[in-house]
Amino acid sequence: MPELTDKKVKNLELLANTIRQDIIEMLVLAGSGHVAGSLGMADVFSALYFHILNHNPKKPNWSSRDRVILSNGHICPVLYASLARAGYFPLEELKKLRSTHSRLEGHPHFSSLPGIENTSGPLGSGLSQAIGITLAFRLDNLKNRIFCLMSDGEHDTGNTWEAIMSAGKYRLNNLTAIIDRNNIQIDGFTEDVMPLESLRAKYESFNWHILEIDGHNIEAIIDAVNEAKAIYEKPTAIIAHTIPGRGVGFMEHDFSWHGKPPTEREARAALLELRTLSGRLKEE
Repeated sequence: MPELTDKKVKNLELLANTIRQDIIEMLVLAGSGHVAGSLGMADVFSALYFHILNHNPKKPNWSSRDRVILSNGHICPVLYASLARAGYFPLEELKKLRSTHSRLEGHPHFSSLPGIENTSGPLGSGLSQAIGITLAFRLDNLKNRIFCLMSDGEHDTGNTWEAIMSAGKYRLNNLTAIIDRNNIQIDGFTEDVMPLESLRAKYESFNWHILEIDGHNIEAIIDAVNEAKAIYEKPTAIIAHTIPGRGVGFMEHDFSWHGKPPTEREARAALLELRTLSGRLKEE
């Protein structure tokens, strides 16, 4: 991993804000999609694709690459925008999200785009997919790292906990789960729908190493991944506390934005707010 300088942190923050603008523009054109979680995870994706991952957009099938498994596939706008900004495919293609015959489907489909490592849609399956890849790497004596991006709401599914138990049993130390702990799901707040706390204690009881961070703090995200790399006896879960709708005031903390796009008027207001933030970041 390259050195993390103050300048690099600022660049990653600006990239995250640019990705948020891409998300708004994509969703208003598509007229459908999921905005809250996509905006909330932009900092994590910026840190991953532009600092943490061992990957090569010019060689998307490079055997030594790290793998990113997106379990909560509905936040694919942040994945698509990150991949395009990293150079996996043209930025112009982002305008085709969810359109007929588009490669940018409403949930990612394996092999539809360079950089997509798994098919996701039904919540709760991503960690099992990541475990399968990790075990295959172990058989081949490969040291590639696997990052599984998960939502907190999908922890309502039983197969998620079967996977958590399995990863702990096999001590999959090159597997890191990053959980978007934004406290919302489609029907409301997670602790009202199906309480998850203490999420940390539950993971620890299944033999995971747990880190809790501010999911909007670039340095904290990168430090957590570095610590995960130093854990040799068990998998690591990073509970990233995020704000759904991050960066757009009228969307933040509002579960009604889980699965709806902005109108043209709302998109203009959101983009103005995000562009203003970019201006402030550049001046600092």
